[in-house]
Amino acid sequence: MGEHILTLNNLEIGKSATIISLLSQENERRRMLDLGMIKGATIKAIQKSPGGDPTAYFICGTLIALRSEDAEKCIVEVV
Repeated sequence: MGEHILTLNNLEIGKSATIISLLSQENERRRMLDLGMIKGATIKAIQKSPGGDPTAYFICGTLIALRSEDAEKCIVEVV
């Protein structure tokens, strides 16, 4: 992947990115879409939990928590 293209779980805290695509399938994909993770949406990494997983993200005016295994299925471009 390019310098500014990465998986969501690798987005630095405090940085924002634009969603490019989702690699998840079926029910997991539906859940991600329901959370607002659609192509072109902007998402920002807010903070990691004390144990390091999950991470809080701000998207579509809402704060969500995603486990690293879910976030790695989202391809983003850093803005």
